[in-house]
Amino acid sequence: MRTTISKLVEKIEPFDTLEQQHINDVLRWINSGSEIFRLEKPATPPKHLVVYFVLIDPSTHELLLADHKRSRLWLPPGGHVEFNEHPKDTVLREAQEELGLDVSFLQEEPFFVTVTDIPGEERERHTDVTLWYLIEGHHDLPIQYCQHEMLGVKWFKLQDIPYEQSDPHMRRFVAKLQTQNIVA
Repeated sequence: MRTTISKLVEKIEPFDTLEQQHINDVLRWINSGSEIFRLEKPATPPKHLVVYFVLIDPSTHELLLADHKRSRLWLPPGGHVEFNEHPKDTVLREAQEELGLDVSFLQEEPFFVTVTDIPGEERERHTDVTLWYLIEGHHDLPIQYCQHEMLGVKWFKLQDIPYEQSDPHMRRFVAKLQTQNIVA
């Protein structure tokens, strides 16, 4: 699985120099032999693989974000990649668990990759290596969000995304979507 994930990361077209730095960092990390899957909550090992899946409504060009309870941020849904799990399977599993949805990929492979230090108490601090997947969604789709993890979900027009209360890489992600004409 390590080789498969490495190949997925290698195929990502970097949007900017920061994404290229993240790609290089992730490939070094994978090739180092370090454990890449979270084995124990909250942060063992302290750097581990996660996925986001961003639902995009192609007709309205809106994105679905979740009001995440723990982080108090508007984030794409997602979760930790389980030991030896393909990240795409993580997306399918988490979409069912978090939103009650069977999803269709807009792209089969990750669109974006980020490396983010997550703050918190000492035992909770860690680094997320996040593969961002694009999922087809529809504004009128009934969504049963996981109330244990989320306060709610909301569709956002690009100009209305609460960037200051979201993932620190959200603005770059949206710019990459626009540059590649995935959303207007």
